[in-house]
Amino acid sequence: MRRSVTTTALVLAAALLAACSSDPEPAPTGAPAPDDTAAGYAVEHARGTAELAAAPQRVVTLEPVETDTAVALGVVPVGAAVLSVEAGVPAYLGEDAQAIEVVGTVPEPSLEAIAALEPDLILGTESRHADLYAQLAGIAPTVFMATQTDPWQENVLLVGRALGRETDAQALLDAYDERCAQLQEDYDVTGTAQLLRPRDGIVSAYGPRSFAGSTLECVGFSTPEQDWGEDISVDLSPERVTEAAADLVLVSAADPADPAAVPAEIPLNAGSFPDVRVVDQSYWISGVGPLGGQAVLDDVEQFLQDRAGS
Repeated sequence: MRRSVTTTALVLAAALLAACSSDPEPAPTGAPAPDDTAAGYAVEHARGTAELAAAPQRVVTLEPVETDTAVALGVVPVGAAVLSVEAGVPAYLGEDAQAIEVVGTVPEPSLEAIAALEPDLILGTESRHADLYAQLAGIAPTVFMATQTDPWQENVLLVGRALGRETDAQALLDAYDERCAQLQEDYDVTGTAQLLRPRDGIVSAYGPRSFAGSTLECVGFSTPEQDWGEDISVDLSPERVTEAAADLVLVSAADPADPAAVPAEIPLNAGSFPDVRVVDQSYWISGVGPLGGQAVLDDVEQFLQDRAGS
């Protein structure tokens, strides 16, 4: 699915301009101005409290939501861990982000590569990087979010606090919520929607606690019933794929143009899947954050426009 880059850029730019409109002296580069951090500040996080002397300029991020949020806030990291070294930094993050140096994978970041970048802030995750905290904190002030499965908005705000830009981070979240509400109103959204991810002979169905699932519900869709519990997804064998039947089904793929992206069981049960769309997993699955959220909403808006015109 091709995204509307212009729509995303305009929404985020408007959010940041609104957040900075009361600043008497905007940043000369045109980037959003940081909160008042001249005297230094402290950030409470999963490992305690990190002390920062000033708003950081050389940031290393070890989690996709941290990378996405930093870029959205105008602080392009000098280094980032990625889900796949071969794939590198996701294209949806924009041209500037392609200059980010890869410092290993999200589960296995390279301490040597991180130290070589001489960062003034490292952002990581307790659930993934707990064993590395002492070594990371020896390189630079380090802030850990508790887990990547926390409500993503809370993690965005933590990144905003760590970067000295919490006001701007809240503005980005407000813009996301406002766009959800506007889409729901404009298209009178009803019915069910389900995101599916085929992999390793199974199909993962993503629930309302997941990033994309919560975005679909934010727009007004409901999620088909499953035993979600506290999980973000449930795994279904191909034979059980009809349990994920919905009015709108999104199938994630590394290449949305790949005709083999949709499992054969879905067209074989077309009555259970009246509207099937293939979406880019780089932001529907992995792209957690303000930029990823707007990218998902770009796709959803296009789907709703298609429905309205049919």
